[in-house]
Amino acid sequence: MAALPTDRPLRVLIGCDTLTPDVNGAARFTERLAAGLHERGVEVHLMAPAPKGVRPGVHYETIEGVELPVHRIKSQKLWGHEWVRFVFPWRAKREAKRVIDTVQPDAVHIQSHLLIGRGLAREAHTRGIRLLATNHIMPENILDPNTPKFFSVPLLKWAWWDEGRVLSLAQEVTTPTRKAADFLERNTSRRGVVPVSCGIDQAKYRANFEPRTSQRIVFVGRLNQEKQIDTILRSLTHIPEDLNVHFDIVGGGDQREPLTALANELGVADRVVWHGLLPDDELRLTLTNASIFTIASIAELQSIATLEAMASGLPIIAADAMALPHLVEVGKNGYLFTPGDDRQLAARITEILRLDQPEFEAMQRSSLEMVKAHDISTTLDTFERMYRGE
Repeated sequence: MAALPTDRPLRVLIGCDTLTPDVNGAARFTERLAAGLHERGVEVHLMAPAPKGVRPGVHYETIEGVELPVHRIKSQKLWGHEWVRFVFPWRAKREAKRVIDTVQPDAVHIQSHLLIGRGLAREAHTRGIRLLATNHIMPENILDPNTPKFFSVPLLKWAWWDEGRVLSLAQEVTTPTRKAADFLERNTSRRGVVPVSCGIDQAKYRANFEPRTSQRIVFVGRLNQEKQIDTILRSLTHIPEDLNVHFDIVGGGDQREPLTALANELGVADRVVWHGLLPDDELRLTLTNASIFTIASIAELQSIATLEAMASGLPIIAADAMALPHLVEVGKNGYLFTPGDDRQLAARITEILRLDQPEFEAMQRSSLEMVKAHDISTTLDTFERMYRGE
């Protein structure tokens, strides 16, 4: 590895296959990481697909309130998906060489082993540039859950092997939680995976300790099958009517239409508010005014949305799956429920909403205390040390 410079700021190239205007956990993490590093004096460049209407090339874009150079690469929208864009492998490889020649980074940090990340990983490895990889992907998230097993089982095995092959090129591999790190090590040959929280700036969120005048549960995230929002909708039918619970859904995705139809079929449509994508200030206000954050997803490697809810002082009810149990201390800041069990979910929601005010506030304060461990400054400290090889 080349010696780090002493006469200029550290220069980092972050490669990602999803970035603004996409709205998802990996994109949000990348944006916060890049802006946070910039504010600390690190020279940050990003490499990402060019969305529709944006010409390939270098653009200075406002990300989390700061102007950053983004090297946009020609891409094609993936058929059948709202936001995923595809960069041909030969283009990713060629553009990785060009961008590295232009930027001359001290460290490269990829956010996935696919497409742009793969191209950058191989080029950085070849040139002896320090390489970090953060894994936000499980192949199970990409594969259609209705795929027949005779096809999905060997495909997933190959996908994990391929992921491990790319990650083996990196000096450091991180993922948001210890459970996610263990899962990655079980499914690939990579060892020594380091858990590093996505991080959150708790100061940007506000908790409301006043008694609620209306009971609102809230979910924030993509509307797709892995999030299992249908479980939350079904749970509404089992919650006592006197609680007058409403459900705020923040986010967009390909399941909006079938979920709307399900809400009508279940007779709960009048209690569901579809907010779509919200600006950050409106999102934070929605969280502050809610009573409970509920997430039924079975494939979270951490869940930034859950961290945001905790920073807003909300009790959490989450599926007992993947990394979500990492964010819930049962009986303290919320509860877990068996994935897909809408009756159990309803019982948990009812239990929290029946608490008297001091007990409810105790859960709120527990969430606020637990989220301190995920402060963004700790995340930034960790990655800066890794870039420097410390």
